[in-house]
Amino acid sequence: MRRLPDLLAAWSVALWVGGLWAVGYLAAPVLFYNLEDRVLAGMVAGRMFAWMAWVGMACGVWLLLFRLARGGASALKQTFFWIALTMLLLTLAQHFGIRPVLEELKHQAMPRGVMEGLFRDRFQTWHGVSSIVYLIQSLLGLVLVARQGGR
Repeated sequence: MRRLPDLLAAWSVALWVGGLWAVGYLAAPVLFYNLEDRVLAGMVAGRMFAWMAWVGMACGVWLLLFRLARGGASALKQTFFWIALTMLLLTLAQHFGIRPVLEELKHQAMPRGVMEGLFRDRFQTWHGVSSIVYLIQSLLGLVLVARQGGR
């Protein structure tokens, strides 16, 4: 039965990191490129990012618990553990910290789009912060994939 938790851990890495890359660097750009309505594209992309955040939280918690259960305190000496923890913390900061700021700026700009209103500069700044955090998560995810078999 030891094989099932290992399999779930491998799937968690694949789902989390693959999802980050698929949504952030494939689906979202395709939406903005193909939809004339930028507000709709942003809304759909935002929902995909929100879903990926929940996937990341579930996968991150599972991976940390799996490593702690499997290795005990020695898990704290593994690069994999610290990368997964960092990715989880970035996911939490993104979803519960940055995302609400962006949503509030959109709400304050209503009925106009946020890019047409007074909040454009603040939105662009926070969107830039969000993009940098997402890039860091994505790159750490590649390292996580490479390190998943290591102890």
